[in-house]
Amino acid sequence: MGREGFLLLISLLSLALSFRSSCVQAAITLPPEDRPLTRHYYKKLITCKNVEAFVQHQVMLFWNKEKSLTAKLLKLLYSDCMVNGCDASILLDGPQSEKTAPQNAGLGAKLPNLGLTVFDVIDKIKIIIEDRCPGAVSCTDILNLATRDAVHYVKSSTYTHTYYHGYKSLLSMLKYYHESIRDGLESKAEWVYYPSPSISWESALAFFRSKGLDVQDMATLLGAHTMGKAHCSYILDRLYNFNNTGKPDPSMKKSLLTNLRKQCPPKSKTGQSNPLVFLNPDNGPNYKFTNSYYSRVLSHKSVLAVDQQLLYGSSNGTKQLTNQYAGSFEDFGEEFALSISRMGGLKVLTGNKGEIRRNCRSTNIK
Repeated sequence: MGREGFLLLISLLSLALSFRSSCVQAAITLPPEDRPLTRHYYKKLITCKNVEAFVQHQVMLFWNKEKSLTAKLLKLLYSDCMVNGCDASILLDGPQSEKTAPQNAGLGAKLPNLGLTVFDVIDKIKIIIEDRCPGAVSCTDILNLATRDAVHYVKSSTYTHTYYHGYKSLLSMLKYYHESIRDGLESKAEWVYYPSPSISWESALAFFRSKGLDVQDMATLLGAHTMGKAHCSYILDRLYNFNNTGKPDPSMKKSLLTNLRKQCPPKSKTGQSNPLVFLNPDNGPNYKFTNSYYSRVLSHKSVLAVDQQLLYGSSNGTKQLTNQYAGSFEDFGEEFALSISRMGGLKVLTGNKGEIRRNCRSTNIK
């Protein structure tokens, strides 16, 4: 089924969503091993009918104090779903669990104005939900819902007509966020693999396809880089030794190159930390969810090489999508909602598979 067909199905389910046709025709059905899940699952089964309100309120309290929470939750959701499916295995503690993998080291950093990690935030929301609805709501669902709400809170301060309708569409689609998923029973650091941010668009697409996603999902989900930070170590090759030439990436705008070199020296002194830079300097510390990421790709101002590569995938449509999203926040918002919903449905556990953890950091004692 194409994206247009999927949207027709959604309209039959009484979701009012105005959809603009995309440059790329791509599958929007869930991969064969996955399945669509029930909207407002807890409300319909009267197991925790106010779970969305509970989660939303807690996220609002945390987000009001620390705006970078949205970027952290998006990264956490990606780190869960793109490894072994969406089962909250990233939340499990253990000497060899996924969160101990070197690739996930940044997830454990404390959020500045909260003094908490993103794992702590999920824990605190879980405590509230367990107090009100014991044993009813999975950690996987809490992570999904918290991410949805955090994206809502980073709407642009200009809040123009386009932004308003873009976010209305985004929230409408995210209401289908997967409420009925159960939690996984194991977590292994050896499962964790994320491709280098310096890979080509062909390699990036191969990775997304290996997870059951498509080219439009890739181009759209990379748009989450409209906010957040990356360590200098991920871009040193672009700044100083692109493809072992001893020179910077020629595709990078000179003004961006100069600015990033000031923040990222070629070699760190002994004991010096690995600096962080904003993925989208246009948004910077404001952590807004906008489409300016795509405008920066078109202007050769992408910080990560994989982002700049979107400009070179004309045969598969990534360049067309970049132009489309740069010109319309509404299109980007609608497609982001679709793609993150697809990602959130990868290899989910339902029925009798997995469990509903009482504590997100550990499996239940039998």
